[in-house]
Amino acid sequence: MSAPKKTARRSLLVTSVALSSLALTAVPALPAVAAPKPSPSPSESPSPSPSATPPATMSSVGGARLGQAGPQVDLASGVPVLPKDLTARSWIVADAESGDVLAANNAHWRLPPASTLKMLFADTVLPKFPKTEKHKVLPSDLAGIGAGSSMVGIKEGETYTVHDLWLGVFLRSGNDAVHVLSAMNDGVDTTVKEMNAHAEELQALDTHVVSPDGYDAPGQVSSAYDLTLFARSGLQKKDFREYSSTVRAKFPGKTSKKKGKTVRESFEIQNTNRLLTGDSGLSVYPGIAGVKNGNTTNAGATFTGVAERGGKVLLVTIMNPAKDEHNEVYKETAKLFDWGFKAAGKVRPVGELVPPRSAVQPSAQPGSTPSGEAGGAGTGGASSKPVASSTAGTGSGGMGIAFAITGGVLVLLAGAAFLVNRRWPLPDLVRRRPRP
Repeated sequence: MSAPKKTARRSLLVTSVALSSLALTAVPALPAVAAPKPSPSPSESPSPSPSATPPATMSSVGGARLGQAGPQVDLASGVPVLPKDLTARSWIVADAESGDVLAANNAHWRLPPASTLKMLFADTVLPKFPKTEKHKVLPSDLAGIGAGSSMVGIKEGETYTVHDLWLGVFLRSGNDAVHVLSAMNDGVDTTVKEMNAHAEELQALDTHVVSPDGYDAPGQVSSAYDLTLFARSGLQKKDFREYSSTVRAKFPGKTSKKKGKTVRESFEIQNTNRLLTGDSGLSVYPGIAGVKNGNTTNAGATFTGVAERGGKVLLVTIMNPAKDEHNEVYKETAKLFDWGFKAAGKVRPVGELVPPRSAVQPSAQPGSTPSGEAGGAGTGGASSKPVASSTAGTGSGGMGIAFAITGGVLVLLAGAAFLVNRRWPLPDLVRRRPRP
């Protein structure tokens, strides 16, 4: 897009917001999340392994090039070459703020997502319950959890706050926490239905949800593109940012009586995102602040991460590296982050992260623009470009400080426009956080 067009588009958005603010208020930012597994889990449910070859035809949501197989990047003068030894079946590097896709590989390949699907679960369910609400766990709440699932250790008959449960989802990728929250949300079936509806609203059309926790199930698929949409949507929400960036926290244990007094034990849980916590042979990635990892038999390792450097905020999603080495998904993610920060501002985008359907005018549906890019630059009424900024929030127990952004969706009188906050700076406390 030419500079004059960009300027005109931004001016129109700013003007629309100014006019609409006379009559409307912004919808407050809401929370969301997802969860991983520290190591490959034992057998998960019987879903056939995906083909090793990407399909010849994939979705073109976000741009025609994103529907093409193989690496997509414009290596113009001054743009660094892509990292060597990338073995993931699918990956994407995107600017979290502008929505520009800097490079991708099989971005719309529909693959099992594992626990990265918990990002969609959180983005769907997190806004529904205040974090102080309490719930006593019934046996039925924990029914139907798949064998070999990652668990945080929830016990029947014990009472937990919603805050506790989300810590279990984000830090330990606890399928037990997902099932309890789903029970609070009128059950797994209702939750799955709402997740599928929310995925469609986000234009994540590669995604089909069968199980809310990401456990392998026949027909359950997503894509690197869709997982990146889920992360971007979730990161608009303060609680989502807080939980996904929390390194460790105390989790309630069993209740017992000691010396005639009722005592609730607790134990420490740590985030399974190894770029956030570090691991043997793997350093904490500078500027990392979430988001979610996963690992199942059929999905292999999956991961979506967000990091900030030099005023730029990037999202990277990796699905199923072929190289079978410890922490390979994180190593390849780090390589793509390094490349993205060097390439940002130099490389021409190969596509974009589209805004939600409700924020797009009818003329800007997927494939409707001349370029084939959903929500493209054809009109000023819908944009994934950000326009505002805000201040930092605090995280869970002093450990979960995340992005200083209160972005969201503003409903405009003249039509909806998706306005993502332009600045997503990490608070200084996150940068200074002691390395485990």
